[in-house]
Order: sequence, then C-alpha cells, then structure tokens
Amino acid sequence: MSIPLLQLAGLTHRYGARPVVRDASFDLAAGRIACLLGPSGCGKTTLLRLIAGFESPEAGTIALEGAVISSPDAVVAPEHRHMGMVFQDFALFPHLDVAANVGFGLAPSARAVRVAELLELTGLAGLGQRYPHQLSGGQQQRVALARALAPRPQLVLLDEPFSSLDVDLRERLAGEVRQILLREGTTAILVTHDQHEAFAFADTIGVVNEGRIEQWATPYDLYHRPATRFVADFIGEGAFVTGRRTPAGIETELGLLTGEMHLPRSPSDAKLLDVLLRPDDVIHDDAAPCKAVVLSKAFRGAEILYLLRLASGATVTALVPSHHDHPIGTPIGVRLDTAHVIAFPAEAGRTASP
Repeated sequence: MSIPLLQLAGLTHRYGARPVVRDASFDLAAGRIACLLGPSGCGKTTLLRLIAGFESPEAGTIALEGAVISSPDAVVAPEHRHMGMVFQDFALFPHLDVAANVGFGLAPSARAVRVAELLELTGLAGLGQRYPHQLSGGQQQRVALARALAPRPQLVLLDEPFSSLDVDLRERLAGEVRQILLREGTTAILVTHDQHEAFAFADTIGVVNEGRIEQWATPYDLYHRPATRFVADFIGEGAFVTGRRTPAGIETELGLLTGEMHLPRSPSDAKLLDVLLRPDDVIHDDAAPCKAVVLSKAFRGAEILYLLRLASGATVTALVPSHHDHPIGTPIGVRLDTAHVIAFPAEAGRTASP
C-alpha cells in the first residue's frame, strides 16, 4: 500500500484561547486535487497555512511522503517543504515582466526552458514581455500559477485565488486551472467558500465547519451521501421537511418517500426525521393534491427556482420549467419524485406530525 503524499492527523490550532482548527485529519494521494470548502471564518485558510508551514500546530502532525514536517515539537520551514503557493491577491512582482515573474528563483541554466514550457502550458505564450498591470485578472492568476509550478513542487496550495475575479469567470477558470495541474501531474489543495468552484476544481472536498472537517469525500458523495446535517445543508440547495418513519417508507406532507435511504447517524428506532428535499425532488404538477404557495422565484432561463410554502408552514424549493410562470402568492400543485432519500433525526424539541 503506497504512502499518501500528504497526511494530517489530529491537527489542532488556536489563536489565543480560541480554537480555529479542531482534530483535523485527512490523507491526500499524489496527483490528486483537493479542496477545503466552508463558510468564512470556519478555519480552512488556517488549515492551509498549517500545511504550508506558516503556522505551528498545538497538537497533531502533518506528514509529507511519510516524513513529519509539522508537530508541536518541530516544524520544517516553509521554504524546505517543496510546496508552491498561489495567494488570493496573486502577489506578482509589479516591476518584473511575466517571464521574470514565472522564472523568479529558478537556476539561470534552466530558467528559459522552464519559463517557455509553463507559458505554453498556461496559455500565456507570447505574453512573456508584458507586465502584470497589462494583463487581465484571469491572466494574472495564470502567471501566479505558473510561478508556483516553476520549481516543480510536490504540492501546490491555492488560497482563494479566484475570489477577486468576476463570478462568471471563476468556475470556468477553476476548471482550466485543474486541467493545467493535471497535465503537470501536480498535487494541489484549493481553499474556497464557493462550492461551484470546488466542484469544478477538486476530486475530493473537505467540508470545514468551526475548525472541524465534517466530511472528506467526492463532490458526488457530499451531495448525495452527506455525513452530517451541516454538510447536507451547506452543499447544494434544498430544504428540510418533517417526515415520519413507517414500514412502507417515510411519510411527509408531500407524500410517501421510498427507495434508497441515506440516514446518517439516525438511530434505528428514530421515528421523527428531518428529510432533505433538493429542488429537483419537488415536481410541479397541477393535478397533485398537495398545494404550495409561491413565496418567491428566481428566473434561470430554462427554469425558474421557486420558494414554496407548504400547508404546515414549512418551505421547499422547486426547479420548474420556465414556461410555468406563476405569480407570487399563487398556490400550485406539487409532488415528490425521488429515488434517493436523505434524512436526519429531527432536531430536539420537534414534536409535530408531518
């Protein structure tokens, strides 16, 4: 069994008395691309700084190819970790042209060949003599990536590198950067709060919440098999409705749910459940006996995303073809169409029947 390139085991870190990373553990194999995803202030950037060597752990270890590089007793300096870093503001040298930025720190004998190779790889061929201020934000981001790749690091760390770019550009650029890293054969970790970026970029995503890694899994598993309620709520869109477990399935006010059940951490005898419904689980059907009132809607071209209020007062979202355009306040028929059920034990204090 091969040793993972990067291993975090029980990593804990505090700023003063405040814990910002709590018992974080994961493995990352060589050549894989990962992401630390979570809301602002959850500790994901601190995790990246611990991996880079800019912070020292209070407990736990970080190992690179099996050799410990961080522990409470000793920390290998960042410059000796064979890692590249792409910062949020790119941190390019404004007085150096593109070629000089990319080749900064390389041995003179290998500089010209490696710079030319990376400019071609990142789509910057012909721009080597331009200066950072003469480039677009996306081009500057590519220069920062090329500079990080230049010394052939074992691991590249990217700290929200797309956050200053236009929304429309972020997801596309995340996919392009992924292809560059794959062609170079480089292992990488991205930090972001944007799940669309994470999905476009990573093979594996760690969802971070209050310093803890709630789940380390593929994007598919995070969406369809969330390990915790936080992951279920944070990843994708959706809403929770009350359900009651029966021998036939899970009863909800929208109907009976059957099929594959994903009930993480749900006691076998738990009767009352919080059931996650994605927008594509709720189908608009005028003939359905269950009615819901349109609270708001967002036009998305081919579809409209409706926020609907059920008779109980619970709300759900539904993706509806855009030719079904209903005014706010209108009751519409809805039914369920899902073969995959995600549910958690009902939150404490919930006693109402569905």
